[in-house]
Amino acid sequence: MAHVLHSEQAASTNPLKSSQPLGAAFAFLGVDGCVPLFHGSQGCTSFALVLFVRHFKETIPLQTTAMDEVATIMGGADHLEEAILNLKTRTRPKLIGVCTTALVETRGEDFAGDLAIIRARRAEALAGTEVVLAATPDFDGSIEEGWSKAVVAMIDGITARVSPRRDPRRIAVLPGFDMTVADVEEIRETIEAFGLEPTILPDVSGALDGTVPGKWIPTTYGGTSVDDIRTLGECVHCLAIGENQRAAAEKLAEVADVPYTLFASLTGLKPFDRFVTALSELSGRPVPAKLRRRRSQLADALLDGHFHFGGKKIAIAAEPDLLHRLATFFVGMGAEVTAAVTTTGSSSILRQVPADEVEVGDLGLFEKRARGADLLVTHSHGRQASERLGIPLFRVGFPIFDRLGPQHRCHVGYRGTRDLIFDVANLFQSEIHEPTPEGLNPLARRERAHDSRPSPEPRRH
Repeated sequence: MAHVLHSEQAASTNPLKSSQPLGAAFAFLGVDGCVPLFHGSQGCTSFALVLFVRHFKETIPLQTTAMDEVATIMGGADHLEEAILNLKTRTRPKLIGVCTTALVETRGEDFAGDLAIIRARRAEALAGTEVVLAATPDFDGSIEEGWSKAVVAMIDGITARVSPRRDPRRIAVLPGFDMTVADVEEIRETIEAFGLEPTILPDVSGALDGTVPGKWIPTTYGGTSVDDIRTLGECVHCLAIGENQRAAAEKLAEVADVPYTLFASLTGLKPFDRFVTALSELSGRPVPAKLRRRRSQLADALLDGHFHFGGKKIAIAAEPDLLHRLATFFVGMGAEVTAAVTTTGSSSILRQVPADEVEVGDLGLFEKRARGADLLVTHSHGRQASERLGIPLFRVGFPIFDRLGPQHRCHVGYRGTRDLIFDVANLFQSEIHEPTPEGLNPLARRERAHDSRPSPEPRRH
């Protein structure tokens, strides 16, 4: 069991985490016909928008209430109402996801009450559009917690309380924020292989998969439909992926009495075996031949790849669920996690990370702890530490803006774990420098060492 340590640094030198409202907006982007709305200043929205655009290389429909100095002091209910009505008139969204920011949260306003009044007063104008509120101050939590709060808010605000029937083939799936487009597609294909129908919330694979519509669309296009969210109570079971989705699964069980199973990770042979076994039990069908073949391929990849992982020292900086998933994978391959840094200490999954200590901190702390490691594992903001330490960087998580196609990298399931093994093993191999005749010559080595010494200073008489 890992010991969780909280950093006592006075300032963050290179931030690791992204904010809660960004995580909530990320979840809302996985819903069809949605517009995330930041309740705060324009600057709050601009920072999030820059990260989204750089990561996905796509147009992101992100809006703001544009709070000014007067509204910040006097209260922002009028700005919130005006923004909602403008969005309804101009974009006709099916869902408006309101994400609060630190600017308005510090005033202690009753946002839920304000929104209830707006809905009641403007019921006719807002007909056909759901408005959901996620309380996500920037000064607390991280992107993972913002994602979870948005999913909980959608289930609490949209899902019908009483379900008239259960569909024995329909399964609710709640993926974590660290699931890429390719990860979600792999999960869907696996579930459908058993004859089941997954309803995935949020479904970023339908909304952020890089497709280009034939015309300008001011909202998200693709993803989970609002009608599917409303009828989640018809699902016979819920599969939650990642500890951060426990709250959403519990909310669905509370609202619609849908039982759930939580999977901490879907990366690795044993974790995905448990997922496949659960699907077989839910469907009453044997495991399809194509999945058995992919499992066999993964077993062979484990055999081929473990030679390259054995004894390697790994330093990981990531959100709690992603940190746990990757640390478990590397230790299972024979490596050692010598540095583990995360964004928030509130997740219970951190105690299960296979490392002596998990520190809550930033990338400045990560750089100090990573000295002597063979591989750094974090997002693109870790590239400076990689350059200064001379240690290769394996990019994971959000944001990744200096490489193309991060959303299409799959690291879950049999196929995704196989590819992850190959990607990391190839990175290790690329750092191995073959010996040369000059390098093996002891005289040549001594001459190079002598040439690299600084010239002695001349004596002064």
